[in-house]
Amino acid sequence: MRRKSSAGVVTSTDAKAVAESFLQNLQVQSLGQHDRKLCFELLECLLERYPNTVTPMGDELIYGICEAVDSEKDPQCLMLTFHIVEVLVQLFPDTSGPFASFAGDLFEILSCYFPIHFTHPRGEDLGIKRDDLSRALMLDSLKYLSSCTSNYGPERMAKHARAIWLSIKDALYTSLQEPTLSFTSESLDGLVFQENEIAKEALTLLQQVIMQNNGLFLSLIVEDEDINIILNAVPSYESYSDIPLQGKLKLFAAGCILSISTKTSVACCNMIFESFFPRLMEILGLSEKKLSGDHSPKDNYLISKRLNFGALYLSVELLAACRDLIAGSTQIACKSVSTYETSHCMLHSFSNLLTKAFCSTLVTSPHDADIYFGVKGLQILATFPGDVSPVPISEFENILITFMSIITVDFKKTLLWRLALKALMNIGSFIDKNNESEKILSYMRIVVEKIVSLVSLDDVTMPFPLKLEAISGIGRSGLNYMLHIIQGFEEALFANLSEIYVHGNVKSAKVTIWLLECYSNKLLPWIHENGVFEEVLLRFPINIWKQIESCVDFSVPEKELLDAMMTAMKHAVAFCSEESQNEIIQKSYNVLSSSTSFPLKESVALTIPVQLEGLQLTQKMDNLSCRDEWILSLFASVVIAVRPQTHIPNVKVILNLFITTLLKGHVPAAQALGSIVNKFGKSSTGSEISSDCTLEEALDIIFQLKLWTHLNNGALLRCSVNGSEMGHTDLCQAVVNNKLPQILAITGLSWIGKGLLLRGHDKVKDVTMIFLECLLSNGNALPLSQNSLENSCEQDLRASVMKSAADAFRVLMSDSEVCLNRKFHAIIRPLYKQRFFSTMMPILQPLIMKSDSLLSRSMLYRAFAHIISETPLVAVLGEAKKLIPILLDCLSMLNKDAQDKDTLYSLLLVLSGILTDKDGQEAVVDNAHLVINCLTGLIAYPHMMLVRETAIQCLVAMSELPHARIYPMRIQVLQAISKALDDSRRAVRQEAVRCRQAWASIASRSLHF
Repeated sequence: MRRKSSAGVVTSTDAKAVAESFLQNLQVQSLGQHDRKLCFELLECLLERYPNTVTPMGDELIYGICEAVDSEKDPQCLMLTFHIVEVLVQLFPDTSGPFASFAGDLFEILSCYFPIHFTHPRGEDLGIKRDDLSRALMLDSLKYLSSCTSNYGPERMAKHARAIWLSIKDALYTSLQEPTLSFTSESLDGLVFQENEIAKEALTLLQQVIMQNNGLFLSLIVEDEDINIILNAVPSYESYSDIPLQGKLKLFAAGCILSISTKTSVACCNMIFESFFPRLMEILGLSEKKLSGDHSPKDNYLISKRLNFGALYLSVELLAACRDLIAGSTQIACKSVSTYETSHCMLHSFSNLLTKAFCSTLVTSPHDADIYFGVKGLQILATFPGDVSPVPISEFENILITFMSIITVDFKKTLLWRLALKALMNIGSFIDKNNESEKILSYMRIVVEKIVSLVSLDDVTMPFPLKLEAISGIGRSGLNYMLHIIQGFEEALFANLSEIYVHGNVKSAKVTIWLLECYSNKLLPWIHENGVFEEVLLRFPINIWKQIESCVDFSVPEKELLDAMMTAMKHAVAFCSEESQNEIIQKSYNVLSSSTSFPLKESVALTIPVQLEGLQLTQKMDNLSCRDEWILSLFASVVIAVRPQTHIPNVKVILNLFITTLLKGHVPAAQALGSIVNKFGKSSTGSEISSDCTLEEALDIIFQLKLWTHLNNGALLRCSVNGSEMGHTDLCQAVVNNKLPQILAITGLSWIGKGLLLRGHDKVKDVTMIFLECLLSNGNALPLSQNSLENSCEQDLRASVMKSAADAFRVLMSDSEVCLNRKFHAIIRPLYKQRFFSTMMPILQPLIMKSDSLLSRSMLYRAFAHIISETPLVAVLGEAKKLIPILLDCLSMLNKDAQDKDTLYSLLLVLSGILTDKDGQEAVVDNAHLVINCLTGLIAYPHMMLVRETAIQCLVAMSELPHARIYPMRIQVLQAISKALDDSRRAVRQEAVRCRQAWASIASRSLHF
């Protein structure tokens, strides 16, 4: 009934039938607690989702609800009944309608719960506590008062003004259980109370009653004894840490009250400022008496004196409220200054002193709280709308200069630096949105240009990652800033690349990697989201190719730099439009074809002596220069990132090029092949796209190579490269380096298979069968030798090839960040993982059971682990009963080698998901002893803390199984878990304590049973 419409919902007719059947046939209070709760949830759903269907039922519906909720005592059910009655009132608002005749009955039914006397039996976890009910009722009461305020009007509510004010104040004081301030850059936009709905509702009600009758309620606030006591106590505590807990609670409550009161209206703002602002300035030492005379002594005085925290906090709250009031109204800015004369004049009078006081706080105070409010105060003063800002342009620029000084000099003060950066971002965003041209010019000159210069300056005093964090943050504050920053950013990037290409500057390589990572992870996504910089997205990849084209030769030893360049290229191309992508790929193809190492003319390419059976690769492909490797890798990156509609020139030749290079160990070429077969001839919407080569032709080019069909044949063991047969020493070295042609071919084929699997092409079955043939290879084709070294190397070769084939299933099933994902426009068929799982499990299970080779069985287990670990849990649960024995054997096998720890952990998470699901627990019952044996063996797993922690969590879940099944293993578990109590990691020890308690309680449960 709560489904989305796209998934199929219950019709109104059916909902009416359900409601009628409910009212006629169910006696709710005669049912058990669980069933009553389900009944109330059903009622709640009918009222919320089908109001037009149930409302015509009128008296019958209301009577049925009264009968259902009468005498209810369960806390969980009561929470539902309160909400049902609330919704019922909203459905029948007419005071003379059907609800009116039942109002008395409902009041009598519900009134017995007030006041609440709630007892919660020990050892009984109902999920509902006394405080939960109390908070829910208080929240409902505040909402009810808000409704009364709207319906009854100011005159009738004025009689209850004092009582309402006291209730609001009491709700605020009692709901703030502890200080929830977080002095971080993320909270600079406003202090956040941890999901405190009562405080929010109380402040909403306060604002509502003030708007309705501001003179009456503001008088109550100004004259309130508690607020005045709080203000009188402020001078007694100089710093935040000196204030006791209750004092902090009251201070924060007072700040909330004054803030809400100030931002309600201009008249309220004037009255609050007139009543409290001078008093706070006096506590801060900024009284009006000090406004006259020379400013120099005053500056020295401010720097030398620490500000009182309480007064600082309340002053900033008032400033923020006043700013929000003015900025939130487009009409106020057009009014004359006299409209808000008191607050405006006060702000003008104190703005210079406040600016200097806030600045001095950043210099003199070592406390986070003082620094936080000092930065926030400066930010607020800088973000008043221009026409009514109390801060002249000169002071605005001084604030920017202060923050920029912190960015460039005080970068070792982490909190201050991050707060200053966030404040600059907020100021830039504010003036950009409000189109304040004069301030924007100042911001561009003082902030943006300085930030851009940081990247190009050869200054090692400030860490380069901090420079990039600052430049990306400022750029994201506005479109104009980003345009200026991107231009300077690219100039710095290409200058560093030039240093690398021409001089091989290693230092420039490190800086360039940072620049590229910032460009990929921060600038490009922001540019794409704003959708107005297509020319910027196009400019970067085109200029990269132009620069490479202009450099005849270069040598870059840093592989990390090429990886960063490929990532940036893929992201930039992926964000471009189809038209821009066509331009990029044509440019990259021209550069590729200009290299003598890549003969891309079709008439030549199809006759190249690439005898794949003998692996006699051309001499040109054996000796790629650094420049050629970059060209090939970046071209592969472009192919990976383009849209399906984008035209790839000379596809047949490109396929042959990628096949040749993947067999030389070039993984990006394999990933590009997978992307081609995935997107070929089909758009993201499924429509066919014309091309000079069909998908079937492309697949024929790939699969006609005999190498794929002989991967499990020993004939390939004696491979020749460039006409020279590999010697046994070379063979052993190749096994160690994992670069044998068979392994490289399997790697390439796995990415091709992944592309086919994602789009749902039947050819993936052929790829899968090749891998399975490798896993089942018994080695009979391997020639025997008298030389023990030969035998050892041959065995290592066979094991390496089989391991690669098993790991190919991880490539097929796992989500890739580098290619074949939605970010890079891959064609992804829904539920492809579930379909592959359903296809492979009936094949793998009998193969595992029938395998008589220890090596083959272990590799089949490995393939099984990769498939099941990446399959959505809901699909696994349906087959859990059949899979549990194999899963446990697989865990035992993976437990032996430290290199398998990640696979082991992924598989253990699958078992954990099964154990925490009700249906999964039923599947585990018959194998409970096997599961416990396996898990107790993993408790001491030395290679990964997460494995030990998860194994113990699984044992906790096992303690919930039927008593008769698990009680015999109780001693075994307790003995094993006792060792984990001394684990070196705290998380493991905590889980061990929880597990011991769960299993130790089984004995008491058995006595009770």
